[in-house]
Amino acid sequence: MPTALVTGSSRGIGAAIASALEARGLAVIRHGTRAAGPMTLAADLSDAAATARLWDDACALAADTASGRIDVLVNNAGVFEASPISGTDAYWLAEWERCLRVNLTSAAQLSRLAVKGWLEGGLPGRLVNIASRSAYRGDSPDHWHYAAAKAGEVAMTKTIARAYAKKGILAFAICPGFTDSSGGNAEDYLASRGGPALLNDIPLGRVALPTEIAAMAAFCASDAPPSMTGAVLDANGASYVR
Repeated sequence: MPTALVTGSSRGIGAAIASALEARGLAVIRHGTRAAGPMTLAADLSDAAATARLWDDACALAADTASGRIDVLVNNAGVFEASPISGTDAYWLAEWERCLRVNLTSAAQLSRLAVKGWLEGGLPGRLVNIASRSAYRGDSPDHWHYAAAKAGEVAMTKTIARAYAKKGILAFAICPGFTDSSGGNAEDYLASRGGPALLNDIPLGRVALPTEIAAMAAFCASDAPPSMTGAVLDANGASYVR
């Protein structure tokens, strides 16, 4: 039974990923801002020391699972906060740093710790990064930082895949577009993103579901063939086709 650490898994896409992995027989260590169960850890990913402790605590929990280690890391945690260029220099820069810290640097920090552990143990491992359509298409004028962070996450994933494939370390990225994180109330979700007009840009006619992203992540974490390493999977209803 492999063990996975899924960040940002208290709700939305992350919770769906954790459930999908458990359905495939993996032991899952969940992460959120507050702990809520024996296999859930709390950590503030805007803090480097807390991020490092999350990895150590997850490894300690994994020692009691069937595999005895973390076999899969899913970097899902992130923030999506507006930062218009009309703000003060100090505010805009602070928001830039916060977004990159949570969305990119914490994922890089955890990925580094995972890869180091796998290399030192001579063991295989799988890394799945939940990026965004923004990595390729860009985002709104208020989200320069978010697009930049997600583009960096994709580039990091490709670099890891190229560097460590021969060691059995595989890396994948998934780039969702708009995804309904309302818990099933699509109307509320659309309202939070500016209204139903956003569907005009999605040929599928609806936003993605967390369970759809979870199915892709679970495949990458367990069944994707090794030759797929480095792949970036889109899930945006054909709103951006590369």
